[in-house]
Amino acid sequence: MIEIYKVTASSAQLSEALERLLPQLSQSAQMPNSQQIEVLIASDNTHLFVAELESEIVGMLSLVVVDIPTGRKAWIEDVVVDETARGLHIGQALVEKAKEVAAEVGAKKIYLTSNPSRKAAHALYGKCGFEEYGTTVFKIEC
Repeated sequence: MIEIYKVTASSAQLSEALERLLPQLSQSAQMPNSQQIEVLIASDNTHLFVAELESEIVGMLSLVVVDIPTGRKAWIEDVVVDETARGLHIGQALVEKAKEVAAEVGAKKIYLTSNPSRKAAHALYGKCGFEEYGTTVFKIEC
């Protein structure tokens, strides 16, 4: 059975899962140190959800809630399911949990971005009710 829950404390299990999952998300992803993990978990605006299967963390998702002049919005980031657990609807369960929490905290919209090459992710987001939004994302390294 898959259990989805918000991380409320750092643990060795969480660190191990991040070390395994982050490279599957991005080869350039930097592993956060223990202090960064603690700050993330303590943040009122960031919700780190994990999916556990048979006592092992096999997926994660970050939900970031921001208040700006045009209203409270949420962003889904860092969605990844371990390659050994794909096809079990874990990604969908994580996204649905994020949608639920975003609504509970009063977010009016939820945004996410996804690399155009990630066709399976696009299908997942469509299945969860997301629609492609006509915008261009810009970035700059700081």
